[in-house]
Amino acid sequence: MYPFFRLARESFRNRKADPLPLLGTHEAEHICWPWDIDPWMELNNGRTLTLYDMGRVGLFLRVGAVAVMQENRWAGTVAGSSVRYRRRVRAFDRYQLRSRMIGWDKRFFYAEQSMWRKGDCTSHGLLRMAITDRNGLVETAKVAEAFGHDGDSPGLPEWVRAWIAAEDKRPWPPMQHEITAIAA
Repeated sequence: MYPFFRLARESFRNRKADPLPLLGTHEAEHICWPWDIDPWMELNNGRTLTLYDMGRVGLFLRVGAVAVMQENRWAGTVAGSSVRYRRRVRAFDRYQLRSRMIGWDKRFFYAEQSMWRKGDCTSHGLLRMAITDRNGLVETAKVAEAFGHDGDSPGLPEWVRAWIAAEDKRPWPPMQHEITAIAA
């Protein structure tokens, strides 16, 4: 079940937090609760993605994006993600969640998120996001300007550009006959 109470808490906590520029970093403290763990007694990988949602909510509130999106009747969507898991987070561990926008190209925004426990990074995510309206994707330059950013996107790091290039080579939709042949 989606953690609606956590979502409400994050929204409440960040509604009057200091504003951030579009490229600022949002940091929030969290606890891994027993309902976040899997049978191996550590933070479930699916729950990690949901908790990253909470980080983006805080970030979007603090950069003023939520109000702008409501005003323009825009919606946000995740169009791709890649997560590395490196350290365990167990029940009742406290951790810090960091979220920041890296930059954008013509169609998508790219954000990185990470979880930190006792100075160690436990997981790191790269997300491709889009802002949409009833006609489809809204051009990122228009969105960035509406969010108060003056100027172009900073250059995307090489590792982000490599991920974008790899994603561009991935077939969509997946070819069912190739998937079936590999499974056989």
